[in-house]
Amino acid sequence: MKVFINGETKEIPAEVNLAELLKYLALPDERIAIELNKQVVRKKDWKDIKVSDADKIEVIHFVGGG
Repeated sequence: MKVFINGETKEIPAEVNLAELLKYLALPDERIAIELNKQVVRKKDWKDIKVSDADKIEVIHFVGGG
């Protein structure tokens, strides 16, 4: 299925949740926020939310420093 991740079209396996999507994309699950179709998703809900075809996902990395 095709989804839009950070503005780019990506082909991903069907029936994945947001936590599995991060693993598939080789992204860490620490210091990350996920927005799904313009709604911020709480980290505790990532395993419960399935990704659907044509979803728009933004993955935001938090970086420390100063």
